[in-house]
Amino acid sequence: MPELPEVEVVRLGLAEHITGRRVATVEVRHPRSVRRHVAGERDFVARLRGRQIRAARRRGKYLWLELGGEEVLLAHLGMSGQMRIQPPGAADETHLRVRLRFADGGPELRFIDQRTFGGLSVEDMVAGLPISVAHIARDPMDPCFDRDAVVAGIRRRRTGLKRALLDQTLISGIGNIYADEALWRAQLHGAWPTATLTAAQGHALLRAVTEVITEALAAGGTSFDALYVNINGASGYFDRSLVAYGQAGRPCPRCGTAIRRESFMNRSSYTCPQCQPPPRHPHP
Repeated sequence: MPELPEVEVVRLGLAEHITGRRVATVEVRHPRSVRRHVAGERDFVARLRGRQIRAARRRGKYLWLELGGEEVLLAHLGMSGQMRIQPPGAADETHLRVRLRFADGGPELRFIDQRTFGGLSVEDMVAGLPISVAHIARDPMDPCFDRDAVVAGIRRRRTGLKRALLDQTLISGIGNIYADEALWRAQLHGAWPTATLTAAQGHALLRAVTEVITEALAAGGTSFDALYVNINGASGYFDRSLVAYGQAGRPCPRCGTAIRRESFMNRSSYTCPQCQPPPRHPHP
């Protein structure tokens, strides 16, 4: 799934191209793409028609457009969701699911989703956040992100360090790719018990997380295939800078030891066995 840098790239594009514009028509091409809008497809269309896009917001991996009146258009990108800006009359994409046309007759917003795991919904806001995002923690790019509190929260957990990084209620925006990259930079193994982490190690890890996310954002995110693109269909290129994730068998840039692939939560983790020695007693 797209992680913080990929979602932020999309948010920046939407903020530039559709903020201030008013929705004229809404076309739902596949009902599954609005299944999270519990009131149904007709209500979804009716609540969007005529609304002005006030701002594009994000927390962690979650993206939404403010509509005014404490309502938002929430976008779940899922595994393959794309928000694309296209000129009127451009050929429809094979997996076009939802189309928004605007009153100014300019470029339209299209939601494209090959696997239909993502979707759109209109939601109410509570305390400045969509209801379904209220439980999500702040991410490292948030000006109000409290490093001390997050380090303390990690150390209170009784779990493995990588599991804590992926817990979106503790720190949001991090997925498998950037967790592996940050752990490599901090020279920590993901199986390390959080309860034994020192405060200094915790802060070093958060610095590594921030560095990785910042560099990935500058590169437009990480794109392994055509499913991860910005609003213009361009792919990010941070995959060229990955030193741990997906690099099994290649030499560690720091010590030369071959990067190792390990099984993790039905996925994979990539570590340097020399720079990131596993704990003798990992958390079960």
